[in-house]
Amino acid sequence: MICLFTHIRCPLHRYTFSVRPIREWVENVCESKVLNLFAGPTKLAVDELRNDLNPEMPAEHHLDALELLRSYSGDQFDTILLDPPYAFRKSMELYQGMVCSPFRQLKDELVRHLKPGGLVITFGYHSVVMGRTRGFRLEQLAVFSHGGAIHDTLASVERFARP
Repeated sequence: MICLFTHIRCPLHRYTFSVRPIREWVENVCESKVLNLFAGPTKLAVDELRNDLNPEMPAEHHLDALELLRSYSGDQFDTILLDPPYAFRKSMELYQGMVCSPFRQLKDELVRHLKPGGLVITFGYHSVVMGRTRGFRLEQLAVFSHGGAIHDTLASVERFARP
């Protein structure tokens, strides 16, 4: 297994993709049609379908991510971006008390929306998210160091290896 590792120093921001080095890294890694399930305010320079629970965010859909996946009937995606709030407390703060999707159910559901060979790019504190049991293999790992006592942000790029 070959896994590329990237280390980038950059500031931490509430909206991950508003940080230029992170946004540019994501735009370079994404392939073709992208589903951005927790889009926030930053539009990426990719062909993306945007979803954000907050109706004030620029997005085509304003649904709970799990609800969107369960109801979406369009074409499959080449890349799915997962940048949810990393903890329950953050979810409650960032979404004005609205509880976000149960993450395990979300991961199980998104597989049917991903083309064979597609990518899932996940931001958080873990390096393996989708895992082998769902048919994924880790291809890239990026560490975004924010300095001081602030936790690093990890981004894993996993490819759907099982057709």
